[in-house]
Amino acid sequence: MTDHVDRVLQQWGAERPDLDVSPMAVLGRLKRLGRLIDAEQRRTFAAHGLDPASFDVLATLRRSNPPHGLTAAELMLASMVTSGAITQRLDRLEARGLVTRSPGETDRRVVLVALTEEGRALIDQALPDHVETQRRLIAALSGPERDTLADTLRTLLESLGDRLD
Repeated sequence: MTDHVDRVLQQWGAERPDLDVSPMAVLGRLKRLGRLIDAEQRRTFAAHGLDPASFDVLATLRRSNPPHGLTAAELMLASMVTSGAITQRLDRLEARGLVTRSPGETDRRVVLVALTEEGRALIDQALPDHVETQRRLIAALSGPERDTLADTLRTLLESLGDRLD
């Protein structure tokens, strides 16, 4: 069985046999998988009137401790986006009545973001569909294959500096 990446590797092997293009086997497949996964997840989110950015903010708030609120800075770190990007996301979500923003109790410069009841209901409705989409996308892998792949990808991410510490 061959895929698009196998064809690319064969072509480079014929055209540039002096180069070790084996990293393309991994990174090319990761890139193609990313596009396929993104498209499927976008369909799932759209069925709930969300986009990936909105889902990300709502899910981040929902998995935080009750009352499911974080500072704008905490959201920015959890989402790994700029303050301008998080502000745009929050503006859209607040306009839809899915989140509220309020000044901090002890420091009014701090903005606290919390889910509204409508926001919580929406993320609680969308999350099972999102998990099912993810399950469907990796259904070709056995449990042990999934675990091995997750561990391998974690190792690669950590080697590139993607760590919590």
